[in-house]
Amino acid sequence: MAGAQSREQGFLSAICILAAGVLRASLPASEFTLAWRHSVEKTRWEERYVVDRGWLVLREARIQGLGAGMEPPPGARLVDGWWVWRPNLKPLPELRLTHSSYTSDYRLCWNARCSTLNALAGATREGDVIAVAPCSNG
Repeated sequence: MAGAQSREQGFLSAICILAAGVLRASLPASEFTLAWRHSVEKTRWEERYVVDRGWLVLREARIQGLGAGMEPPPGARLVDGWWVWRPNLKPLPELRLTHSSYTSDYRLCWNARCSTLNALAGATREGDVIAVAPCSNG
């Protein structure tokens, strides 16, 4: 179990939300799902991340339809109306997400809770970058 393993290492995993380099929220979670709507196709896209040794690891991506720039890769499976696959990407130190008034806000879900990214980060302006990263335990 990831939670038990984290406790054995002396810390609990948490996700930090930062705006302009300032911590705005800390979510007690070792995994989360980031969701948004494609700006042109208005189709939902979701990515599930886990915290692994201070990195964000993308475990699964899924989209609800096809369209401009949203073609699922070879090997994707259609499951309950979603194209689902496991991206082969290197672990990331953080996600940097730009606020845009031209699209709906990102949604972040963790531990059976969900919130918009702007609500977690506080008021943001057009072009502001919000970082989502594992909190350091140190």
